Amino acid sequence: MSSIELTPSQETILTALVNLHRETEDAVKGEDIAEEVDRNPGTIRNQMQSLKALQLVEGVPGPKGGYKPTATAFEALDIQNLDTAAEVPLEHDGEPVEQSNIEEIDLTSVHHPELCRAEIHLRGSVRDFHEGDEVKVGPTPLSKLVVEGAVDGKDDTRNILILKIHRMEAPTEEPNH
Repeated sequence: MSSIELTPSQETILTALVNLHRETEDAVKGEDIAEEVDRNPGTIRNQMQSLKALQLVEGVPGPKGGYKPTATAFEALDIQNLDTAAEVPLEHDGEPVEQSNIEEIDLTSVHHPELCRAEIHLRGSVRDFHEGDEVKVGPTPLSKLVVEGAVDGKDDTRNILILKIHRMEAPTEEPNH
């Protein structure tokens, strides 16, 4: 667990930087981050100064320059930076979502008699997901779990979709581990 306390604005900007950096594996321009979080590029530049001071971001000079997250940034956001993370498929309204991977699935209301919800933690932006959209997650690598449901809410800052689960299935044979 990280001991760095970030403001909501810093966390949103740092999360956007990490997401964009994962897509390109290159330095990310401030304008691209501004567009992702719907803020002014000047605001992003100002916030980057404080994130640099916290050693969460490094600046890359030059025409192909921009910003890159440091290893400390992943720790501050509690993100595991796996070089070869297993791919867990994600579908949005029946279409595969590229540039995204599932990091975690939390069943948040299994005790509720009529409602089952799941928090789906993504590596990638949840910006294009809206309430009522159909989502399918999985199968997961080991247990082959598949979760289907409708978006009931989202947390843009932490890249979390909250699903109202319609169907959940995992095969009963022995897992591959």
